[in-house]
Amino acid sequence: MGNYFSIFIGIIYLIGVFMIPKWRQKKVNQDWKFYELLWFSICFIVYVIHLEVRLHTYYFLIPSFFLLLFLFCYFKEKRRLVNGLVFNLFLVIGMTYLGSLLVRTTDPVLLILAGITGIFLLLLLFIGLYALVVFLYWNAIVVMRKEGHSLANLLTLLLAIGLTVFLIVNYYSSRVLPSWASLLFGILPLSMFYFSVVFYNFLTISMIYQFNQPKYEQDFIIVLGSGLIDGKTVPPLLGKRIEKAVQFYKAQTRATLNSPKILMSGGKGDDEHIAESLAMKHYAIEKGIPEEDILVETNSKNTLENMKFSKEIMEATFGGTDFHAIFTTNNFHLFRAGLFAKMANLKADGIGAKTALYFLPNAFLREFIAIVMMHKRRHMIICGLIALMMILLALAEFFLVPTT
Repeated sequence: MGNYFSIFIGIIYLIGVFMIPKWRQKKVNQDWKFYELLWFSICFIVYVIHLEVRLHTYYFLIPSFFLLLFLFCYFKEKRRLVNGLVFNLFLVIGMTYLGSLLVRTTDPVLLILAGITGIFLLLLLFIGLYALVVFLYWNAIVVMRKEGHSLANLLTLLLAIGLTVFLIVNYYSSRVLPSWASLLFGILPLSMFYFSVVFYNFLTISMIYQFNQPKYEQDFIIVLGSGLIDGKTVPPLLGKRIEKAVQFYKAQTRATLNSPKILMSGGKGDDEHIAESLAMKHYAIEKGIPEEDILVETNSKNTLENMKFSKEIMEATFGGTDFHAIFTTNNFHLFRAGLFAKMANLKADGIGAKTALYFLPNAFLREFIAIVMMHKRRHMIICGLIALMMILLALAEFFLVPTT
C-alpha cells in the first residue's frame, strides 16, 4: 500500500510540475518559480504525513508547530529580521525530525534526500571555507572589471583577504601560542561565527522576502532612487527598478483597468544636475507611462527619507491614509528598504528587480554591513560578552592550570 501511495504522490507531483508553467502563462503575472516551490513543499509534506500515519505516530506536529510559528510571524509583519531566525529554527528542527523518520522507516525517498544533503554538508565541512575564499577572489575580479574599483565594489575582495589572513594565522597560532593565548585568539573565530549566523539569518529572510506577490489593488508604486550617471542619466540598476514598476503598472492596468500612480522618489545630490526623481520620470515616460500617472518626490537624500516623504505625498494625493502601496528596488536592497518603510510607519512591501548574478555577493555584503550598523549596539554587546568569556577562560588557564 505504501509503495502505491509513493507512486501516486510522485505522479501527482510531476503533473503539477508540468501544469504550473502552463497555468501561469494564462495569468497577468506569469512567474511560476514560487508556485513550483510551493507545490513541491505541499507534496513532500503530504508524503511525510503519510509515512507517520503508517507508523501510527504524530511527531510531524513538532516541526509543523515551528512552521506555523514562522508563518504567523512572517504574515503578521514581513519586515523583521527575527523571521529569518524563526525560519532557520524550523529548518533545524525539521531536518532533525526527517533524520529520525528515516531511521524509523528507511524510506527510499528520504534516503535519497539524506544522501544529497549529507554530501553537501560534508563538502561544506571540509572545503566550504576554502571554496568560499576562492569564490570571493574570483567574484572580486569580475566586479572590479565590470563595475570599477570603488570601495563599495571591493567588499568581496576585502572579505577574501581577511579570511585568508585568518586561515593562515589560525593555522600557526595553535602551534606557536601557549594555550591561554590561543583562548584569547579564540575571540576572533567566535565573533566571526556569530556574524556568520547573523548573516545567514539576514540572507534567509532576504530570500524569502523576494517571494512577495502583491495583489493588483495598489494605489501607488514607489520607485526608490539612486545615483545618476554624469548627474543626469538613469544608470542600469536604477533603470531596472523603474522597469519593474512599469511592469507592475501595466499588469495591474490590464487585470483591473485601475492604473496605480508611480511615485518617483529621489532628491538632487551635490554632484547631480537634476533631482533623481525627475530623471526617473523622463525614463518612465519613454517606457510608455502617461505623465499624469507619475508623481515625483524631490527632497529625499536616503532610503528612509524616500519612505517618509513619499508617504506624505501619497497621503496628500489620496486624501487619507487608507491607500495600498508597494515599492520597487533592486532585489538585494529589497529587505532593508522594507525595514526603512517600517521605520517610516509606511505599510508597504516591495518587489525586487533582478540584478546581475556577479554583482549580488558584493551587494548583499553591503546590505549586511548596513543592517549590522542599524543594530550596532546589540552586536557590540554580544561581541563584548564573547570577548569577556574568552578573557576569563584565558586568565583561568594562565593562573589555575599548572604548567608541565
